This record gives sequence, structure tokens and C-alpha cells, in this order.
Amino acid sequence: MSLTTALRAALGIALLTVMDAVVKGQMQQHGFLLALFMRFAMGGLAALLVLAIARPPRPTRASLTGNLIRVPLVVLTAGSFFYSISVLPLAEALTLSFLAPVFVALLGALLLRERIDNRVLQALGFGLAGMLVMVWPRLQGHVSGAGLGVAAALFSAVSYAFNLILLRRIATREHPVVIVAFQAVGPAILLAIPAWQVMQPMGWRDLAAYGLAGVLGVAGHLLLTSAYARAPAAKLAAIEYTALIWASLLGFVFFAEVPLYTTFAGAVLIVAGAVAVSRR
Repeated sequence: MSLTTALRAALGIALLTVMDAVVKGQMQQHGFLLALFMRFAMGGLAALLVLAIARPPRPTRASLTGNLIRVPLVVLTAGSFFYSISVLPLAEALTLSFLAPVFVALLGALLLRERIDNRVLQALGFGLAGMLVMVWPRLQGHVSGAGLGVAAALFSAVSYAFNLILLRRIATREHPVVIVAFQAVGPAILLAIPAWQVMQPMGWRDLAAYGLAGVLGVAGHLLLTSAYARAPAAKLAAIEYTALIWASLLGFVFFAEVPLYTTFAGAVLIVAGAVAVSRR
């Protein structure tokens, strides 16, 4: 994996984490379902604009089928994750979702026949150890409940792993703009009727916030999709761990969420794993 591909994936993760923080802020006043719909609706508009500018080739029938299959999976992944960050601190929700790279590496080997070398195993080991260090206080009962949020984050991790494996299959033969357009417009259509039932009046500030979330989501997914088209899923999986750094900073600055010392201890292990897998 080249340094450019690793940086592309890392920047994509950073943008998506900022988007998570924006949506978390909006969920405090609009609720989970409406905020989820608005994120995809605004993302869909941004994706269609990029699609009109880029004018990629039309998707093949096989690609169309693969993209459509991913749409409900995207809804399940994003929905469970956004619910988790609505009831858990941003950094903790991200920490629990870090089981996903483990599943990605294993599924990548089983479904894509990607070789898992020692560096990938080392990176995944560091990442898993770091995650366990950070969730230890919660497992010991030293941090208050929110069991549904924990369950949602873990479900999102499993769903996200399958999502990335399907993305890897499509990304090698489809234009990234087409993939991102499907995963933004499709969920917005699926969520339109349920969201209409809980629709609330919105001011310009709210619309601007959702617009920002949409742009960040499209830009982040474009970078991440293009990275997955250039490198094996298992090697890029460890770079997902860099989201913890951004989540901790954003949670502290915007939501007054102070990470525990175990968060920083786990972050050292996680970053070490990400560096190991990115090294030539």
C-alpha cells in the first residue's frame, strides 16, 4: 500500500468523523431519525452535483446490482452508529466500532482471498488491544450504562465490516462518484417516508449544518472509496483507528466529553497498529 493511498484513507476518515460530530450536534434537537434522513438527503444532493460534474461512465448491470444491495446495509450501518453516538460519548462509540477492522480483515481473507501477512496481524492485534484497554472501565461498570448504545455500536461494527467488503468488490471496477451517489441517494429515499412522520421546522442554521454534514460525508466517502480501490481491505482497516483521535478532540471541544486515561492508553496502541500496517 502506497503512502498516498494511506493518506487518502486517513483524510477520508477524518472528514467522516467531523461529519459524525455535526450530526451528533443536530440529534440533540431533531432526534435520531430526522437527523439521519437529513444527513443522507443533503449528502445525496452533494453527490448528484459531483456526479453531474464528473460525468462518469454508466454503471454496468452487475455494478448496479451491487450498489443497490449495499443501500439497505448502509442504512443499517449508519443508523445503528448514529444512534450509538446519540447516547454515548463520540470517542466511546468510535472505540466500540473498532471491532469492524477485525471483521474486515477476516472477511477480506475469506471473501476476497486477500493474504493476511504479519504486519496486518500485528496492526489488528495492536488495534484490538487498544480497544479493549479503552472499554475496560465500561466493562467494569465504572462508566454509566447506555446498553442500547453499546449494542448499536457493536451491531454497526459487524454491518460496517460487510459493507466494506462489498465496497471493495465494487470499488475495483466502478467509479467512486457512482458508488458514493448510490450510498447517499438510496438511503435518503428509503428513509423519506419514516422521516416525514417526525419532520420538524428547521431554520437556515440547521439546514447549513446538515448541508455541511452532507458535503463532508460525500468528500470523505469519495476519498475512502478511491483508497479501497487501490489497496486490500485488511491493510486499510487499521487506518480506521485514526478516527479515535478526531473523535476525542471533537467530543472534548464541542460536547465537553473528557476522555478517560484509558482512552489515551488505547490510542497509543491503535496508532502504533495503523503505522505498522502502512509501513512498506
